[in-house]
Amino acid sequence: MGVVIEIPSALKKYVNNQDEVEVQGNSVEEAFDSLCKDFAELKPNLFDENGKVRNFINVYLNDDDIRYAEGMNSSVQDGDCIQIVPSIAGGR
Repeated sequence: MGVVIEIPSALKKYVNNQDEVEVQGNSVEEAFDSLCKDFAELKPNLFDENGKVRNFINVYLNDDDIRYAEGMNSSVQDGDCIQIVPSIAGGR
């Protein structure tokens, strides 16, 4: 068993239209590295040119925003769930 990463609709086309992908890793960063190794086209949609998660993407670990924990260094365990949540903007 590994860590499940939930994929938002806007990014499913980069992961063979899967709703979620199981990966291995001991931290959120390692889980994302594993995800991007398996699905290389996803990487530029998640990370900027400096290797940081794009600022319009929020990442949650078991429903908790990682910005209020240890960020990408947050530890993960088998069975944990990471959610990728793109910010939605609009209106007037």
